[in-house]
Amino acid sequence: MLVLAAALLASCAAPPASDETGRAKPAEPAAKPPPALGLPLRGGLSPVFEHGPRDADRPAVALTFDADMTADQGPRAAGGERFDNPGLVDALRELRVPATVFMTGMWARTYPRQARAIDRDPLFEVANHSYSHHAFTEHCHGLPTLPPDRAREEVTRAYAALREAGVRSATPYFRFPGGCHDKRALRAVGQAGVTTVQWDVVGGDAFNPDAGSIVRQVLDGVRPGSVVVLHCTLSAAPATEQAVRRVVPELRRRGYRLVKVSELVSAELRTADAKAGPAGEPRNGPVRS
Repeated sequence: MLVLAAALLASCAAPPASDETGRAKPAEPAAKPPPALGLPLRGGLSPVFEHGPRDADRPAVALTFDADMTADQGPRAAGGERFDNPGLVDALRELRVPATVFMTGMWARTYPRQARAIDRDPLFEVANHSYSHHAFTEHCHGLPTLPPDRAREEVTRAYAALREAGVRSATPYFRFPGGCHDKRALRAVGQAGVTTVQWDVVGGDAFNPDAGSIVRQVLDGVRPGSVVVLHCTLSAAPATEQAVRRVVPELRRRGYRLVKVSELVSAELRTADAKAGPAGEPRNGPVRS
C-alpha cells in the first residue's frame, strides 16, 4: 500500500493549486488506494482497535493526527486563531509519511479546501472524529458532554460535513473525542458501522510547546504495530511539526515502516484469519476494548 501511494503521488504532474492558507496542495491524483476495511462488530458494539500486529520482522507504525474543532471555536478561527496546521501537512508530504487524519465535522467545514486536499492525496486517509468534539462520556478531559441520544448523530453528521467539504473517501474509522468511551457509546457508534480507533502511544503534543519532549515520548513508547496519536491544530499543538520532522527519520533509522491505520487494520484482519478455528471463528479476534 505504501509503494502504491508513493507511486500515485509521484504521477501527479499538474501544477498544484493553493488552499485557503496560500500553501500549495497537490493536484488530484488519477486514482485512490482501495477502500479501507473496518473490523466486524461484536454484539452490536463498535470494535476497538488500539494497535496492529506486533510483527518485529516487518515493524510498522501509524502516525495519526486529530484535527479538532468545536462549534464555539468557529468565531475564534474567523478572528485568525489557527486550528489547522498546513506546515505539518507540508512536512508529512516532504518526508513522504503516510498518515491518518481524524477530522471533526467543524474542522472540515472551517477548512474545506484543506480537507479536500488531504482526502485526495494518496499519502493520507481521512477518518471521523465526531462533529462537535464533545465527549461521549462524563468527565472526559474537561470536554462538554454529549447527550446520549445524540451519539450516533455525531458520527453521521460528521460524515455529512466531510462530504459537504468535498471529502469523497472517508474511512469507516472513528475516534472518540478525548478517547473516552463506554459500552453505551460503543453501541451507539456501532449503529453507524464504524471501527473505533484508539492508540497505544500518546504523543503528548497537546498544549505542549516543547518538541523535544514530544519526540522522546513517541520514541520511548513506540513498538511494532503502534498507533501514535498527535494533533493537527496549530493553536492547541504548536510543536507537532517540529517533533514530526525529528521523529520520522529516527523511526526509519530503527527500521520502522510508516503506514496508515488502514494498513494496520488489514494486517490485523489477516492475522485473525490465520488464527481462525475450524468453523472460521477467530480464536483471538482483532477487537481490543
